[in-house]
Amino acid sequence: MNFEEIYIKFKEQEHIQPIKLHNKKKYYTDLSNLEDSWTVRVDAWLSNTFIQEAIRLIINAIVLFEKGYLDCAYYSLRQSLEVSTTMVYLIELDEEKKETELSKWRRKSKFPMYGQMIAFLTDNEKNFADMKNEMSEYFNELQKLKNRLNKHVHKQGFNTFYVSRNHMISIRNDRTDMTLEFEECLKGCIGSIAIFRLAIDPFPILLMDYEIYARTSDLLTEAFSYEFVQFYIGEEAIESYKNTEIYQELYEEIMKDEKRLPSVVDVVKNKFIDIENIEEILSQVHLLSKIDSLAVIVTGFSKKISRIYANNGLSFYLTSNKSVREKIDFNGEMFLKIRASDVQVNISFDEAYLTYLNICNEDFFLEHNKQLELKEFDTLIDKINIVCRTMNLN
Repeated sequence: MNFEEIYIKFKEQEHIQPIKLHNKKKYYTDLSNLEDSWTVRVDAWLSNTFIQEAIRLIINAIVLFEKGYLDCAYYSLRQSLEVSTTMVYLIELDEEKKETELSKWRRKSKFPMYGQMIAFLTDNEKNFADMKNEMSEYFNELQKLKNRLNKHVHKQGFNTFYVSRNHMISIRNDRTDMTLEFEECLKGCIGSIAIFRLAIDPFPILLMDYEIYARTSDLLTEAFSYEFVQFYIGEEAIESYKNTEIYQELYEEIMKDEKRLPSVVDVVKNKFIDIENIEEILSQVHLLSKIDSLAVIVTGFSKKISRIYANNGLSFYLTSNKSVREKIDFNGEMFLKIRASDVQVNISFDEAYLTYLNICNEDFFLEHNKQLELKEFDTLIDKINIVCRTMNLN
């Protein structure tokens, strides 16, 4: 390294103090819980992109903080709030105004700031206004958080200056204080993104209740974990949220639906079929999709079957019959070749076997631990077709 390179590196690193964030893995894991809370609202699909962006900004903040670029880290935190607020603002507008504002946002023309969006939503959008009213204490704390972030972004106070930090009496204590301050803001921002997500629909909280979970189909939305809610939002704030109309109305509507048995929930939510409970599962066949129903029926006719692949592998079912095959991956192209081949039964599949069936106009690939006898295979098809006609699944 020559003198010029040494000098450039020195100037770039001067006054920069990298700081290790020991809870980084926890934050990244918790962010995945937020990432999986996709909305099922068709008219609000855009919000999923905003959530992804807000999460990216949180991760950027953590990376920047550890590298020592503190004001940039706080700016990224603040932007995560801006993005989350913009999401709710754009989604909750009426259709005509939404198109206008979305167009302005895309063109980067004049667009309302955070405070203006909050004020507009409070005055004009029923659901958000209801949330803000029921959760007034939480939103007061959110405003305090925004103010704290602004102090760091606008570099108010010598402790926000890079050139002052090296002159502190105790750099070690200063780093501890900086870490605590950053983590408090980080925690608040993650919680706030979650709250703005709940302004779109209440499913991440609704699905935490098993009574609701057992009455819903397989949704894209994953529930927030109890630990996530406790750490980032707080039980008191969530209990206040449950008093809102957006939560209460959907809760009451879903509770009118029939509750699925645990074995049926396993099929619908986890694509797991308990062979010992086939009869119980079929007692609620009306609560299963066609593909789910057929997978259960097929599994019930042979204990050799361990896994089932439908829709060219897009639907993948495990059974309580453990596979002898060690691998869990599969190849969609291989499925297509088997379907087009003259040989479709008892094809070697690592330690197991694979058999293709077309049942009720649906393609299924059965993974089984032992070979199917030809007579057994023919009987299987006949019985399944009878059941399909009986259950009107054709």
